[in-house]
Parts: sequence; structure tokens; C-alpha cells
Amino acid sequence: QAQLVESGGGLVQPGGSLRLSCARSGIIFRISTMAWYRQAPGKQRELVALISRDGNTNYADFVKGRFTISKDDAKRTMYLQLNSLKPEDTAIYYCNVRATSTYWGQGTQVTVSS
Repeated sequence: QAQLVESGGGLVQPGGSLRLSCARSGIIFRISTMAWYRQAPGKQRELVALISRDGNTNYADFVKGRFTISKDDAKRTMYLQLNSLKPEDTAIYYCNVRATSTYWGQGTQVTVSS
């Protein structure tokens, strides 16, 4: 069964940067979209960025101009570059793949604090 594994989270100061990765193991057929979500304590999970099979991207308004989603199909890996981080970006970041089924990773913690 296919699995998603996130990495790259950590503690960073405001204004700093991180690069998250989401590696797929196993084969997932008919992927339509891949995305990053996040969930802060006491809040609902929210969509951060999405990339289609064709490479088209969409971003939540609160990250436009700061975060960049990308993928490397040969490596079966998706990325999220986080720049100009703010304390309110603190959350667990999850990767998501929608195909004939929906897959979630276990999440990686991002903490933005001085």
C-alpha cells in the first residue's frame, strides 16, 4: 500500500525559511492532485497549496508570494518551500494525494518562534 512521508519541519525564527518534502512509497495510480494542508492547535485543517498532475498550482491567500509548491515525479516527491515565515504559520503540515483513493502523510511540525 502506498504511503506518504513528510520531512523538513522544525523550529525557525520569524522571517526564516524551511523546505518540506513529501515522499511517496509504493505506486499510486491516476493521481489528480497533490497538496499541502496544515492544522494549528485548536483549528481545523486548512488547504495551503495544491498542484495538479499537469503542474498547475493554487495557493491559499495567506501564503501567496511566500510559499511555493513543486513536485518531482521522477523522485515521487512533492515539496513546499516556505519563506518569510510568520508565527501564525506554526502548525502541523500534512501532504495529501488524491487519486482513486485519498492519501495522507503523518505530518511534520513547523514552529515559527523567536
